[in-house]
Amino acid sequence: MRDVAIIGIGQTVVGEHWGQSLRELGAEAVHAALADAGVNTVDALVVGNAFGASFSSQTQLGALIADYANLGAVEAWTVEAADASGGAALRAGYLAVASGVLDVVVVVGVEKSTDSIAGTRVMARNVALDADYEAVHGLTQPAQAGLVMRRYMYEYGVGLDAFEGFSINAHANAKGNRHAMYQNQIKPGGFAKAPMVADPVNLFDGAPDADGAAAVVLVSADYARTLAKPAVLIAGSAVATDRMTLHERENVLYLRAVAESAGKALAQAEVSLNDVQVMELHDGYTILTTLALEAIGLAERGQGWTLAANAGENLRAGGRMPISTFGGLKARGNPVGATGVYQAVEACLHLRGEAGKHQVEGAHTALIQSVGGFGSTAVTHILRRLD
Repeated sequence: MRDVAIIGIGQTVVGEHWGQSLRELGAEAVHAALADAGVNTVDALVVGNAFGASFSSQTQLGALIADYANLGAVEAWTVEAADASGGAALRAGYLAVASGVLDVVVVVGVEKSTDSIAGTRVMARNVALDADYEAVHGLTQPAQAGLVMRRYMYEYGVGLDAFEGFSINAHANAKGNRHAMYQNQIKPGGFAKAPMVADPVNLFDGAPDADGAAAVVLVSADYARTLAKPAVLIAGSAVATDRMTLHERENVLYLRAVAESAGKALAQAEVSLNDVQVMELHDGYTILTTLALEAIGLAERGQGWTLAANAGENLRAGGRMPISTFGGLKARGNPVGATGVYQAVEACLHLRGEAGKHQVEGAHTALIQSVGGFGSTAVTHILRRLD
């Protein structure tokens, strides 16, 4: 197995791109990553996408985007793992290069959520739930989050305001990020006053679905070392799964897949959590962030919310564990199947020392994690500056 490095990154603005199609967004990110890498030809294109079939009535995204990006008759295919599709695509590209079968692989995550609106989008997203035992009974992902959040609040005696620091931090970090969907601030006390979506999940609690695309160029680490440009090593890569339905899990307040994928990736990279300076988690809902922090091992069970105390000061660039450093899903926006690749791009900016006002000083190791469903799939990567 070869070591794998990221030598090029690209991203589009996250938002409602009514004037751009799925293929245009994907091609824009691919071209940006190739230009950053200084690469003209590639061996393969891997596309991460969650809901192209239901949002955009479009499959075969590998061929579609390869064609529109003028990559020629390149090998191309799509990876799907619900909201974790981008992370899973990065994993697939990593394995392709690590195996030695392919030398230059572009991974692009892309989603066009605004092709579906309102209730239609909720129904389109329900294909990521268990069709026989969840979706058919009217369950949705916001409702899942509401059920689990309510149980957490009951189990540990926590009030709704305990979670607001996660959202305040995300919006504070998004300010000045030109790729972010929302750069408005949330004031302390405003979180609990937001309109309810699926009680106790409210409008300020969940991440907004959005359009966007992000891409990275992968090569062997040995080749990356010959280039006169900063590169980032993929030091660890792991995927784990859990029971699809909540009612079949032993404990709905423990994200087993999150714990296992993080543990495996850290072990492969031969680092501990103490070695990680920046972290990007799948903050689709504050309860997901809370449970992920506990499962990864940064907090005891029932104590994950305490890291968001004092309006999320511990989560800022100079805090105990910086997360959502460019706004996360909550404020940067959630381009669903592309989020895992956005996380990689943002982590690379830190490790290359190019994150600007978002920069975590001295960052040399990052953990990024993308989650599909309510923890049914978790993909974790450990990225390290390639010296």
